[in-house]
Amino acid sequence: MAMGQVREGARLGAWAVVGVIGLAVLYVIGAFAFGGAGWITAPFRGEAEKRENTVGSGEFRQTTYEQFFDLCEAVQNAEGTIQALQEERKGASETRKTQIDQSITALKATRIESVNEYNSKARQEHRAPFRDKDLPYRLDAGAERTTCTD
Repeated sequence: MAMGQVREGARLGAWAVVGVIGLAVLYVIGAFAFGGAGWITAPFRGEAEKRENTVGSGEFRQTTYEQFFDLCEAVQNAEGTIQALQEERKGASETRKTQIDQSITALKATRIESVNEYNSKARQEHRAPFRDKDLPYRLDAGAERTTCTD
């Protein structure tokens, strides 16, 4: 009878171990199913929340709206300064012409940077809706004159 009790005790011990392992597996499955789904989707939810906090922000909208005007105005300012320098160049000395030419080259580079930045922001999906309807969709770097309203 002692041998039967040992077998019965071993069987109960085996069931206890299987039960503990089973509970652990259920716990892991439950944690993954409920908490793991949140962990897996966290990057997507975080990106959406970040986008909403940024794009949905009134400050972002106002700043973006003003940036388009500022960039377009920067292009026009460079064009105006280039034109004024070209006028000055007509009666300038050779030394001054060299200085003017250097300034014009620098202003053309600055103008192109502003045009590229404007066009880049206009293509960005989260900024494009905040560009004023009277501003052009994109600016032309090769154009001599830029119009900031359609």
